[in-house]
Amino acid sequence: MGKRTAHRWMAPVLASLLLLGGCGLFGNDEAVKEIDPPQETSYVKDGQALQEATGDKQGEKEEAKAAETVKRELYLIDKHGFVVPQTVELPKTQAVAKQVLEYLVEDGPVSEILPNGFRAVIPAGTTVLGTKLEKDGTLIADFSPEFKQYKPEDEKRILQAITWTLTQFDNIKRVKIRINGYDQEVMPVNKTPIQGGVSRADGINIEASGVPDITNTHPVTVYFVAQQGDHTYYVPVTRRVPNKEKDDIAAAIHELIQGPDHGSGLVGVFQPDAKLVDAPKYEDGKVTLNFNEGIYGSNKKNVISDVVLNSLVLSLTEQNGVESVAITVNGKADLVTEDGKPLTKPVTRPQNVNTGTF
Repeated sequence: MGKRTAHRWMAPVLASLLLLGGCGLFGNDEAVKEIDPPQETSYVKDGQALQEATGDKQGEKEEAKAAETVKRELYLIDKHGFVVPQTVELPKTQAVAKQVLEYLVEDGPVSEILPNGFRAVIPAGTTVLGTKLEKDGTLIADFSPEFKQYKPEDEKRILQAITWTLTQFDNIKRVKIRINGYDQEVMPVNKTPIQGGVSRADGINIEASGVPDITNTHPVTVYFVAQQGDHTYYVPVTRRVPNKEKDDIAAAIHELIQGPDHGSGLVGVFQPDAKLVDAPKYEDGKVTLNFNEGIYGSNKKNVISDVVLNSLVLSLTEQNGVESVAITVNGKADLVTEDGKPLTKPVTRPQNVNTGTF
């Protein structure tokens, strides 16, 4: 793995960025309320369609709602091999866990809405036989035997995509895999351990190369930037940081400033001389960060680039208990966004990430 470098922000990339609206990310003035999956989702061992299992009335309700849609995050594989969230419009349904899994199947319904440069993760021909949400927040997903027909190098990507897609819902904490009704202790091809379930704490797009002693480290997930054509999107990457780093917020900011690995296809958006003037302050879900002037994204004083702000908020709100981020420079809260709006309030995480259509 190449040396990590911090890339300076370039004008051609800036032209493709999503603009901020108010104090939310990606131009969302009103947050979209996240809808949890139902407490009990039908579980059908023999692969019978859920509509058939729940009766004609259920089917009629689904047909009546077919024209209605809701935004969901699907974790897909991009051209660089990263597992990336993409927000898409899906038909409304009560069986949301089963639905998002079906949209992860290659050559399935996702084919009509798949962004350019992305591919689905679950092998073509796989049937989602059923899902069951247990009281402890574990979602059991049962797949047909075709699930085993994937390339070895895709195994962790498949597991991460399934886990992160399902855990977008607040009441799903971890995921267990079944194949044709049988619990799996390991993934079927490369034998990645999955006994006990997999959660977001296990990471995504994990970088562990160059870490001499992984046992004395812990994971921190940060968001870097990539491009597809004229479109910019955010990619979560899990890195290992030494256990001696007690402040995960400061550790995440350090990794963001370090930038992505050279040759990864990702872009660094922080100036290399950016740094925190004081230790991050946390209170009641809000993190306050006091940077030096290196946080500015252009020659214009007091302007913070959208991608710097977005990367910070996405990365820090990935951590438990962090709900919003406030930013000052040398103790002064006089920053403005690229479109000239004062950044006077803490910025919260959007309900959906990467909402653009490619």
